[in-house]
Amino acid sequence: MSYVSHLECSRTGKHYPHDRLHSVSDANAPLLVRYDLEALKGAVSKETLATRSPDMWRYLEFLPLAGRNGIVSLGEQMTPLIPLPRMSNELGAGEILVKDEGRLPTGSFKSRGIAVAVSMAKAFGVKHIAMPTAGNAGAALAAYCSRAGIKSTVFCPDDAPETTIREIAYHGADTYRVNGLINHCGEIVAAGTKETGWLDLSTLKEPYRIEGKKTMGLELAEQLHWTLPDVIFYPTGGGTGLIGMWKAFEELEALGWIDGKRPRMVAVQSTRCGPLVKAFDEGHEEVMAPWEPADTQIHGVRVPKPFGDRLCLQVMRVSGGFGSMVDDDETIAARASIAREEGVHLSIEGAACFVACRQELERGRVKRTDRVLLFNCASGLKTGLPPVNTRIDRNKPLDFSIPGFQKTAR
Repeated sequence: MSYVSHLECSRTGKHYPHDRLHSVSDANAPLLVRYDLEALKGAVSKETLATRSPDMWRYLEFLPLAGRNGIVSLGEQMTPLIPLPRMSNELGAGEILVKDEGRLPTGSFKSRGIAVAVSMAKAFGVKHIAMPTAGNAGAALAAYCSRAGIKSTVFCPDDAPETTIREIAYHGADTYRVNGLINHCGEIVAAGTKETGWLDLSTLKEPYRIEGKKTMGLELAEQLHWTLPDVIFYPTGGGTGLIGMWKAFEELEALGWIDGKRPRMVAVQSTRCGPLVKAFDEGHEEVMAPWEPADTQIHGVRVPKPFGDRLCLQVMRVSGGFGSMVDDDETIAARASIAREEGVHLSIEGAACFVACRQELERGRVKRTDRVLLFNCASGLKTGLPPVNTRIDRNKPLDFSIPGFQKTAR
C-alpha cells in the first residue's frame, strides 16, 4: 500500500489528489508528495530497514509507489561513503566524505529520481515521456523508459558531453541536439506537450523525481547511524536533490528517527553560471533573471534559472547554508589531484563540491572541525579525460633512465 495522503503546492499549500497524474500546481509551482506519517511510522522501523536488501527500494514506505510490483528497476544499490583522508589532512579539515552516486545503474544520481518517476508514469499508463537534459538525466530516462516499455524523447544542448548524448541515443531515446541551453530545450518540451501527448519530465514539472532523489537523504542518515553531517556540498543545477534531501530530513525528524540537528545545505555552482548563489547573496526569494552567458564547463550546474529556485533558496536559508561559486579551471585541476592522491575519480560536478569546500574552509564559513559531505553526482567516466601520448616501441632497446622509470626501493 501507499502512504501518500495528497499532493501539495509548494507555493500556496493547496492540496491535490494523488490518484491522478499531475504536472505543476495551479500557481505554476512544483507539487510535493505528502504522506500519512503516523501510518508510515507504524508500518516500518529502523530495525526493519536493517534487515532489507541494500538498495534504494528498502525505503519503499517513504515512496509513492503502491507496492514492489510497480517498480521499474535496473538495480539501484546503496552508494558508498568514501573518506578523503589525504585531502582532509592537506586542508587541515575535519572528516571529508564523498557520497559516490556514480555507482548507480546509469552512472549518476539521476537513476534515483528517474526510477521513481518512470515507475509512477507507468502506473498512470503513460506511453511517452520527454525531457530536456544536460546529459545524465536523459541517459537515465532513456534507460528506464526502455526498461518500462515507454517511448522517450530527449533534447540536449548541442555542447552537452558527447559521451552522454551518445549514451542517451544508445538506450533507444529519440535524441536531438539543440543550439541552445537546457532552458531552450525545456521550451521545446513544453511546446510539444499538447501536440504529442508526451509527459514533460523536466525538473520539478512533476512531483515524483523529488521522491527518488529523497532517498539520498534517507540513505545518508542510515549510513551515518541516524545522524547527519554538519555540512553538505551539493552540485546544484535544477536543485531536485537539494530539495529532496531536505524533505527526507523533515520526514525523518517527524518520525523521531533523527533529532533536530540538520546539516547546512550548500548549493555549489560555477562563477560562469551561479544564479542561485547570486540570488541568495542578494537576499532574493527567487532568481530575478536568467544567468547570462551561461558558459560553464560544469554541465550539471548550467541552468540559468531553475524552475525550483524558490524551494532551493528556502532550503539554503532554513538550513543555515549558503551558496558557493567555483572557478571552472580550479575544478578541473582539483579533479585530477583527487584522482592522483586519493584514487577517487570524481565527475566534474563532484570536484566542484571539493573546490567549494576548500574555499569555504579558507573563508571560515566551514569550520575545521565540521564533518563535511560532498556529493559526487556521477561517475568520473562521464567527464572527458586528457589524452595520453607516451608510447614505447617494443622493437627498440628500452631506456629505463627516462622519467617514470626511476629506481624504487623494494
